[in-house]
Amino acid sequence: MSIRVVVADDQEIVRTGLTMILNSQPGIEVVGEAANGQRAVELARRLRPDVCLFDIRMPGVDGIAATRALAGPEVADPLAVVVITTFDLDEYVYAALRAGARGFLLKDAGTVMLAQAVRAAADGEAMIAPSITARLLRTFAGSGPAAPVQPVDALTDREEQVLTAVARGRTNAEIGAELHITLSTVKTHVTSLMNKLGARNRVEIAIWAYETHRVHGR
Repeated sequence: MSIRVVVADDQEIVRTGLTMILNSQPGIEVVGEAANGQRAVELARRLRPDVCLFDIRMPGVDGIAATRALAGPEVADPLAVVVITTFDLDEYVYAALRAGARGFLLKDAGTVMLAQAVRAAADGEAMIAPSITARLLRTFAGSGPAAPVQPVDALTDREEQVLTAVARGRTNAEIGAELHITLSTVKTHVTSLMNKLGARNRVEIAIWAYETHRVHGR
């Protein structure tokens, strides 16, 4: 089945372009478009797409607020949101991911990366533009809680390896290849990490890795 996507951007030409790109990708279908955050939230709640692709800067309800409404900590059944923007600013990245976004891309990321981000989000993974991954995680580590939450149970050696790989932005397939384990085993370890750390997604796993100095930003 196709990955169903809702696209929101206040610029019609950008919205149309994103829709055309995604509809041209195998297994991806745009099922709704919105010109502002309020409409995007309404559409997403009604259509329950697999992935929402939101611009940050929109009139009224912006992409951050829309993301929080659909994927924030208080949302019982969060949707997968990927935020896309023209502006490579730390405060945008920080706000988007804290609001619950599962990915963050720049609009010049290109067709391949855009499709990869949508597929990753639909599969429960997180994809962030490589140019800002280390920097944004360093920002998270510096702005997060002074004492990172300790895991309910100690991490195994293998979980520590998977943790480091997730923090460096590796996909499940890449982690499996690096550690010579199956994809299902990787997913099991990621799920275990989320449970032990109380993390809602891979981004929060990565943040914890940086806050506890398991990985250091460059």
